[in-house]
Amino acid sequence: MAPPRRAAGRLVVLGDSTAVGIGDPVDGGWRGFPVLLRDALGPACVLDNRARSGARMGAVLREQLPSVVESAVDTPVDVAVVCAGMNDTLRADFDPVAIEADCATTIAALRASGALVVVMRYHDHTRVFRLPAPLRRALHARIAALNAAVDAAAGRAGAAVLDLDGLPGGYDRSAWAVDRLHPSELGHRRLAAALADIAAGTFEPAGPVSLTCAGGRRVTTVHRVAWLVVKGVPWLVRRGRDLAPVILAGLLDGVRAGRGGSCRVRDAAPLSAVPTTAGPGGAAGPAAVEVRAAG
Repeated sequence: MAPPRRAAGRLVVLGDSTAVGIGDPVDGGWRGFPVLLRDALGPACVLDNRARSGARMGAVLREQLPSVVESAVDTPVDVAVVCAGMNDTLRADFDPVAIEADCATTIAALRASGALVVVMRYHDHTRVFRLPAPLRRALHARIAALNAAVDAAAGRAGAAVLDLDGLPGGYDRSAWAVDRLHPSELGHRRLAAALADIAAGTFEPAGPVSLTCAGGRRVTTVHRVAWLVVKGVPWLVRRGRDLAPVILAGLLDGVRAGRGGSCRVRDAAPLSAVPTTAGPGGAAGPAAVEVRAAG
């Protein structure tokens, strides 16, 4: 017989700007999936959100986690969500081996505090944010490597994995904010609903996450054009510089492939079908991981 479910008392969120709630504006700041998930877990649940915009997986481990571990001595963590890694894919020093190690260490520390830990494997963002072909291929390959690292870390340290590639409606335009980099209010609601579904296996929720938008700011065409001019184009230029070495490698691979060689950066395949890295002892890490999506 499964143990009875209990109410969650503390929800910890670590990660980047998505975990901050960017894309779901409310009066006074951002709401996002952390607040929505907290509400679903019940009125007794306290949200402790340590996320910071721009954070990478290493920053989660070294800057956000320590204070959580310290405070867990007096206030145990019931549910912990780690939402990080996409910023790593957009940097020239992308290192999936280091990401796996940092993610596994973070999971292990949160598990030691008593938490149910949920990490995320990511969607194909090139389907959301249209990029030039070389950038698209480079980013797709990096997201696949990121997912392999997250799967391996979760399998080794013991975390549930939410597969955003399979999230219902995850690729709909309405699920994304004006910048196409962060979820919209609806996107945050879908993400919170999927996380609440995972948490409900252990904790008694107060109720489901509503997918009806309420309290968000309406996005107009003016907002979209203004973002493209002020932030979109400069962002694309910066990320193009960061990914230039990967793009060059992909182009060289294409030349080699045309001469009969092999190509490391291939056309995009569904991320859920990308093979993952082997775990300790040669066993496939994700084989022991529960990968979930809402629906």
